[in-house]
Amino acid sequence: MSSRTAMATATPLIGERSDDGAIPGADALRVGVVQFPGSLDERDAQRAVTLSGARAVSLWHGDESLSDVDAVILPGGFSYGDYLRCGAIARFAPLMTAVVDAAKGGMPVLGICNGFQVLCESHLLPGALIRNDHQHFICRDQDLAMENVDTAWTRDYTSGETITIPLKNGEGGFVADPPTLDELEGEGRVVARYSGLNPNGSQRDIAGITNAAGNVVGLMPHPEHAVEAGFGTDSADGMRAGVDGQGFFTSVLRSLLV
Repeated sequence: MSSRTAMATATPLIGERSDDGAIPGADALRVGVVQFPGSLDERDAQRAVTLSGARAVSLWHGDESLSDVDAVILPGGFSYGDYLRCGAIARFAPLMTAVVDAAKGGMPVLGICNGFQVLCESHLLPGALIRNDHQHFICRDQDLAMENVDTAWTRDYTSGETITIPLKNGEGGFVADPPTLDELEGEGRVVARYSGLNPNGSQRDIAGITNAAGNVVGLMPHPEHAVEAGFGTDSADGMRAGVDGQGFFTSVLRSLLV
């Protein structure tokens, strides 16, 4: 199990920066977090960015500009009430045109839970997320085995490392046709797999994938809920002390600063 420790002891508010243990140069970076109608984890994602040392920038779904951000996070929630199909309406939000163009141009983009669904609906990632095979919403601390650690969002992990972050979804089962699954496997594009228990019936235990370029990552579990001791997962360091999700946010900052 991972035994990561929190980067900072300070408690900055959203929009403030952490000074303790900051990555040199990170305070000049701007990471946008998109808010759709029905988003519910955008503030958690903003805080994860802030605790990692960068500037969190709120992006409104109805805007057309990315406001000069360096990376984008599509957070969890129920965009547009999950009507029609999870992420299907959010795909057509005005801001998503800019997100898709920026992603194709190499900008790092992370989709978490509902954000992963939006990335699939936008064809930035293959496959789809469908209702859990047991037909129930699930909320639990989930072990993940990290695989591709060469992406913009995973470089601070090691291949084979097991991390624990929260999982909460009703439509979290990743599916794709066999050729697509084989392509993801063959090209090493599986970012993480469920370890110990497959909580939603995802094919081949897939919890997260990346595009071929490694700048776009979709992840069903929630790393932004495990970035601050006292509010994370239970770990060897104590109850709610786990900060295993922090690496996703520090990874992108290091990637941008290379």
